[in-house]
Amino acid sequence: TPVRFCENETVNIILSSFAAKAKQSGVVLTVDAKLPAVLPFSDTELCSVFSNGLENAVKAAAEVCDPASRVVSVMTKVHREKLLISIENPFIGQVLVKDGHPASEREGHGFGTRSIAAIADFHGGQAIFDAENGVFTLKILLPFGENGAE
Repeated sequence: TPVRFCENETVNIILSSFAAKAKQSGVVLTVDAKLPAVLPFSDTELCSVFSNGLENAVKAAAEVCDPASRVVSVMTKVHREKLLISIENPFIGQVLVKDGHPASEREGHGFGTRSIAAIADFHGGQAIFDAENGVFTLKILLPFGENGAE
């Protein structure tokens, strides 16, 4: 049974799915989601942004040696006609950032972060990727009413 994280059904289903995936991976997913039932973004865009961000976060956190540190934190809310999303997770190793985006040296990787950035750009928003002191942070701001948003 899906857990109710917020009023938005699409985001709620994604968060529930990743809470289960995180648990299977030995990762704790903490969620603070205050979203209304209706958002002016397509289900495809919401799925892409949340799924890509959470997939990367859970995978990275699962690789951390200390089980107590395997925590992914998600915060999302609407503030002043903008959808705000923050995903934070620990990581080991190094994160290479090129042109403001994390870059993967593995074949077929890196499309998720580019997809997040493209959606943010399309809506006149921002996607900020930061990796510092073993913590990766993704912050996304999506304004209502720009380009494709209703």
